[in-house]
Amino acid sequence: MRCADDRGCLGGVIGFSWQRQRVLLLNATYEPLTVVSTRRAIVLTITGRAETVHEDEDHALAHSEQLVVPVPSVIRLRHFVRVPYRAQIPMTRAALMRRDANRCVYCGSRATTIDHVVPRSRGGANTWDNCVACCAPCNRRKADRLLSELGWSLNRAPVAPKGRHWRLLATVTDIDPVWEQYLAA
Repeated sequence: MRCADDRGCLGGVIGFSWQRQRVLLLNATYEPLTVVSTRRAIVLTITGRAETVHEDEDHALAHSEQLVVPVPSVIRLRHFVRVPYRAQIPMTRAALMRRDANRCVYCGSRATTIDHVVPRSRGGANTWDNCVACCAPCNRRKADRLLSELGWSLNRAPVAPKGRHWRLLATVTDIDPVWEQYLAA
């Protein structure tokens, strides 16, 4: 089957891209594990290692020569997989913005940059406790000064996030709204 344009298609749904679509993979206990490609999710489903929890909201279908499979949005493994405990969650831009709800900690407007509370030029570290989401005007205004020099204060102290889902959030920038119920736990 060929598409009318060069955006790619899957199962007659124009505009669908294998590379763009991601699927949330849950453990047998509904704990979020990772995000996998659509192709990997379909293979896990077809081989019986996973079951579909939520299908794609556009009702896309993956066609092969002898099989038609609905494209999943969330899948769950049939058998429990033990995940090794890791004490430290990696700090990424996506996770930091999510921790601060995409809001500037200084003025409350939409955050577009990351600011070091204690500037790196003054020995500040690149850690969860020293980095906050910030809008560009506040970041320029603060520059390499301390909060006390400006008379500014933080509404709440920045801390490393806690919870099982934060490791996943540290690596994923675009979250499907269907995933929210599994990431909130």
